[in-house]
Parts: sequence; C-alpha cells; structure tokens
Amino acid sequence: MRKSLIQVFGFLFSTLGWLFVSCTLAMNYWKVFFVGGKGGSWMIKSSWYWANLWKDCVTDTSSVTNCRDYDVLWAVTPYVQGVRGLLISAMSLGLVAAVLCFIGMDCTYIGGSGKTKDKTLFSGAAFHFVGGVSSLAAYCLYTNRVASNAFSPAADRSIIRYSIGTPIFIGLAGSFFIVLGSVLYAVTVIPTRALSSSVARSAGAAPSYGQRTRSKSLYTGVYFAPSGRSSGSRISSLAHVTGEKIPPRDTFV
Repeated sequence: MRKSLIQVFGFLFSTLGWLFVSCTLAMNYWKVFFVGGKGGSWMIKSSWYWANLWKDCVTDTSSVTNCRDYDVLWAVTPYVQGVRGLLISAMSLGLVAAVLCFIGMDCTYIGGSGKTKDKTLFSGAAFHFVGGVSSLAAYCLYTNRVASNAFSPAADRSIIRYSIGTPIFIGLAGSFFIVLGSVLYAVTVIPTRALSSSVARSAGAAPSYGQRTRSKSLYTGVYFAPSGRSSGSRISSLAHVTGEKIPPRDTFV
C-alpha cells in the first residue's frame, strides 16, 4: 500500500511538472523590459518590450502590440535555438516516460509480472529524470544569457536590458517537480531490485550456518542413538539415512 501511494505521488508530481513546462512554450514575456515616463503635463507614455522563443514584440499603453516573428531557423539567436532543442527533447522524453511509468505502476493491471513492472517503472523514472534535467538546463541557459546581457558593463547602453519573465520561474518549478517525481518512482523500485539481487547471490553461495547445524544434528541424532538400542540397530539406522550399504563385518560389530 505504501509503495503504491508513493508511486501515485510520483505520477502527480511528474504530470504537474510536464504541464508547467508545456505551458511555458506557448507563454509570452520570457523576457520583458518596461519603459515609462511623463510625456507632458497630463499624458503618460509607456511601453513594454518583451520576447519569447518565437517572436519579439512591443506593446504600448493603448494595448497595441507589434511583433516580429522569427522567420527562419538560421536567423534565430543561437542560444534560443539551444533552448528550443532542449525543451522539445525534454517533452519527447517526458511522453515516453509517462507511458512507461503508467504501465509499471503497481496500481495498474497491465505490464506483466511484478519484476517486469519494476523494470518498466525504473526505465520510466530514468526518462523522467533525464527530461527534467534537460528542461532545467534550457531555462538556466536562457536565464544566463538574459542576465549576462543585463549586467554586463561592456554592453552598449543603447541595447535593451531585459529582465526575466514569469514563464522562466514556472518552468523552473516544473523541472523541479519532474525530478522529484522521478526520484519517488525510483525509491519504490530500487529496494526491491536490491533485495532480489541479494537473494540471487545467496542462492549460489555455500550453505549457511543454520543449514550445517541441521545436517549435523540429523547425523548425530541417528549415529549417537540412545544406549538402550543395540549397535547393530544404530548402524542400520545410519545406513537407512545415508543410503549406503554397510559391509557384513560392520554389521557383525
């Protein structure tokens, strides 16, 4: 029951994390810059410069937005291409991981025997972990480039110095949930795999102390019979246990 409960929590955390990461791909304001000030005695002018993975835009006080879409792949900034590739790879790994983990959970009735389901669940947890690290690397790369441009003293002051937007924080939280879900999955599988490995190793090892003691007590219990019985009956009992044929001279003794 405890194992199934932990797996359910792992499924919830990983699903919530991938939902956050998926939403950030379509969200605006990955980076944003606000410009505002008084343009006379009564009018206030302001504008917002913002961008995401697909376009650069500017919005003024009249809510009019003008955008420039990224037309071709080779016209995009290299770090934006890297972020795109990492996130798309993470989403693909997450889809495979979700299917494997759903099959390998104990509360589902598909996937075969318990050992097979444990292997499937462990594979799904590994895919979740790699996908979560990939998405985390994408957000960290984007944040690093935006922060380096904003705080670099050598940069031109005429360049817009963006700040980090809300989708970055949502994506970082989603990546943490994905990694946490993969750890919860693995916790329920690793002890079982370690126990089965130790049992397999002990099966091919020498007999334990308890087994040697039982065999010794069986031998001594037959050989050293009570004194009321004759030596011939004792030897006959020993031959019956061991399955060996007693020579005639021994039977005479």
